[in-house]
Amino acid sequence: MKHASLKMLAGAAFALILASTPALASSDSSKGQQAASLYPNATRTSPKPDLTDSKDEKALKDGLNAANSGDMTKATQLLQPVVDSSKSKYAQAKALEGLAVVHAKNNDLKPAIDMLQRAVALNSLPNDDYFLLQLQLANYYLVSQQFQPAIDTLEKWRADGRADTAESHGWEGEAYLELKQYPQAIAQLKQAQSMTDKPDPNWNEALLQAYNDSGQKDLASQIAQKQMAANASDPVAFENSVNLLVQTQKYDQAQQLLEKGRSQGLLKDQQEYVMLAKLYMIHGQSADDPKADSDKATAVLQEGMSKGVVPSNSENNELLGDAAFNGGDYGAAAAAYKKALPDAKTGDVYVKAGLAMLEQNDFAGAKTAIQQGIDKGVQHKGRAYMDLANANIGLKNKVAAVDAVMDAQKDPETAAQAKAWLQKAGVGN
Repeated sequence: MKHASLKMLAGAAFALILASTPALASSDSSKGQQAASLYPNATRTSPKPDLTDSKDEKALKDGLNAANSGDMTKATQLLQPVVDSSKSKYAQAKALEGLAVVHAKNNDLKPAIDMLQRAVALNSLPNDDYFLLQLQLANYYLVSQQFQPAIDTLEKWRADGRADTAESHGWEGEAYLELKQYPQAIAQLKQAQSMTDKPDPNWNEALLQAYNDSGQKDLASQIAQKQMAANASDPVAFENSVNLLVQTQKYDQAQQLLEKGRSQGLLKDQQEYVMLAKLYMIHGQSADDPKADSDKATAVLQEGMSKGVVPSNSENNELLGDAAFNGGDYGAAAAAYKKALPDAKTGDVYVKAGLAMLEQNDFAGAKTAIQQGIDKGVQHKGRAYMDLANANIGLKNKVAAVDAVMDAQKDPETAAQAKAWLQKAGVGN
């Protein structure tokens, strides 16, 4: 399941935070005093700035401007002395905020979080600045994967500021998802979506993942299909829809969606081509004649290989051989299996190659391949010996056939079958 989680985006999130953070306010307390408060119902009494020293005021103003413009060295040189020596708690808090931005732009969130924590603890900023710091702090917590502190900070921001936004619930939902607290994640994400007519697409993907990971796959599938309906060319929505249909065993729907995606050029990786081929083979197993579905599976794999999307490796060539074998094209099956042999990890594909040769009456080739498979190690040893016996019968070598069946009799899986064969052949035990 694909979801652009905060953890996955941590490396790129600094730019997002900074791009969404308004420029740090000037320390000139005479500006903007008539603007309406963003937090008119806050439980906190907004303190008045206590900045009176003109030197601190200039250092703060120039330092904040330097931080906003990206001059990290100048910002640090101007703001750190304000933090260390200013008698104004307002100035200290604003300087700490500026230094936090400096550290964040340097991709160093640990000291940035420390600076914001200290700025908030000073409790000296007007409400608009104070609650903005809380949101910045929550965002920094999220990106640094401190999910519970992020949740606590967001809830405190809403409680103390008497404010509410869709984004705050979306962030909290993402945090709960990372903590695997799925009911809370679902509740927060749904709340976020209900508060805006333009919800962040990441919230829908997070909600899908929360439903999926909590076992509510049908609900996850509904979301994925809605995503597909809204944007039929979205590769993430397409992959999520397919995966959920398969997980909920809606194989026919998954097959139809994959085939539609194939016609639209949405199949971009090996997994999707292989999945479609396997779904055709599954469907063929319940059909009166599996040839049509087997031929489709073969065509899908060959298309993927011709495009270079599906590598021509042992596993994929074995699957190609299975499709051809099930469709009755034993020559193509044998050819595919032979391509799979050099890198085969077990002897099973050798036995499959031998069976395809048996169907073509190539008994010598079948005997060699099956024996190689047995020597390499197979999952069903008794069955392989019975197949070897059939190859020897085709070669009119009854002695070798009997020896193979006697070996098959040692395997509990084929003991009864082998015993019956030997009795019919008049061989005593």
